[in-house]
Amino acid sequence: MRPRQSLPQLWLISDARNDAALERAIRRLPRGSGLIVRHYHLDPAPRRARFIELARLARRHGHMVMLAGEAAAARRWGADGSYGAPRRLRRAPGPAWLATAHSLAEIAAANRAGADAVLLSPVFPTRSHPGAAALGPLRFRLLARHAAMPVIALGGMTPRRARHLAWARWAAIDGLSRRAEA
Repeated sequence: MRPRQSLPQLWLISDARNDAALERAIRRLPRGSGLIVRHYHLDPAPRRARFIELARLARRHGHMVMLAGEAAAARRWGADGSYGAPRRLRRAPGPAWLATAHSLAEIAAANRAGADAVLLSPVFPTRSHPGAAALGPLRFRLLARHAAMPVIALGGMTPRRARHLAWARWAAIDGLSRRAEA
């Protein structure tokens, strides 16, 4: 397992919406960034094939590659780790694990489970969850203070919003796969 400080600061997250732009987006990421492959819209065999394609390209550009799902699948597929919701049990030794959180309770669960980092969302309004309440910068910072591990801002993030938030660790779906900075 990689130490926490070696985790990338910038993460691109795959989605059905950005699939056609992923190769270009991966090439544009700064070396040493991260890719989280979700692709929940695909059946298992095509999802694995797409993961392999994206992982090869990402690694050629020096990026870490995580698989959304269970750690066992991430190991089988050759990912650097997994991404998903905290579980009640403490995680087993193995690949890196990025937890997801939307509340103080979920941050506490990630702390108890020993996540390497937590993606806290949604910071800003997002197309992934139209109409959902965003945390906003102040609430995001207040919640982030409770994390025992690095916090990665997610939700409506773009390079411009990351600068506005003044938060070094952030992730995006659309914000890194589209040219426009909303």
